[in-house]
Amino acid sequence: MNAYVFPGQGAQFVGMGLDLYEKYPAAQEMFSQANDILGFSIADIMFEGTADNLKQTKVTQPAIFLHSVILSKVMGDDFKPDCVAGHSLGEFSALVANGTLSFEDGLRLVAQRATAMQKACERVPGTMAAVLGLEDSIVEGICEETQGVVVAANYNCPGQLVISGEVEAVNMACEKLKKAGARRALVLPVGGAFHSPLMEPAREELAVAIEAATFNTPLCPIYQNVSTTAVIQAEEIKKNLISQLTAPVKWTQNIQNMAGDGASKFVEVGPGKVLQGLIKKIVPDAEASSAEIQ
Repeated sequence: MNAYVFPGQGAQFVGMGLDLYEKYPAAQEMFSQANDILGFSIADIMFEGTADNLKQTKVTQPAIFLHSVILSKVMGDDFKPDCVAGHSLGEFSALVANGTLSFEDGLRLVAQRATAMQKACERVPGTMAAVLGLEDSIVEGICEETQGVVVAANYNCPGQLVISGEVEAVNMACEKLKKAGARRALVLPVGGAFHSPLMEPAREELAVAIEAATFNTPLCPIYQNVSTTAVIQAEEIKKNLISQLTAPVKWTQNIQNMAGDGASKFVEVGPGKVLQGLIKKIVPDAEASSAEIQ
């Protein structure tokens, strides 16, 4: 069974998508559409901007979405998913790739998500930290006993968990985690506390946009970050997508369930190779590769 997976924020790089633009008329058309929808030339920033330009949430999220979706489109008949999944933002790319959302609606939702998250970050300062080398239950326990808002946010693979919350609470939790034996508890250079209760204002704002968008019956199931099981009903997909902003990304469980349901070949569609590395740690026997274009 072929599973196609789509990366999230952090996979961006300067020059991303230029090879697709130069080679495929369909890509040129989609970049042009994207420039019109977003109201600025995202193509210019992706191809020739600085790393700092690309790091802005309002640019990063549409850029990764664009790269991933265009890549899935130009693969043509080679794109044959039996199921899909996306890491955080990547869930929107996956939903366009499997026909649930149109390209235009997907891009508008991603742009609205990025703006809403940016506003939530500015309202309450927050941060995230990567924790390596501890059992999930130990990390969860320390988050619960730490004063302030700090939660497990990204279950990336066994022994790699990201926590998220208020700056002071995350720093305190990091100190406790190191004492508990974490190989590393490192605050990340991110603009806010994604996948934590601090994103509630963004969740409320995005919920309105998601409810207004058209969700079609998908061509194949999506394994969502919140539920971690195969979903094909449009209403359930919507509900999970709305919950995603304040809920943890259960990537480990997602991949385990996909493999348990028969997925043996995972193809990463988008910039970077982060997901392949995680998949190899979650399901060592699985085949994981990058999407190839002719």
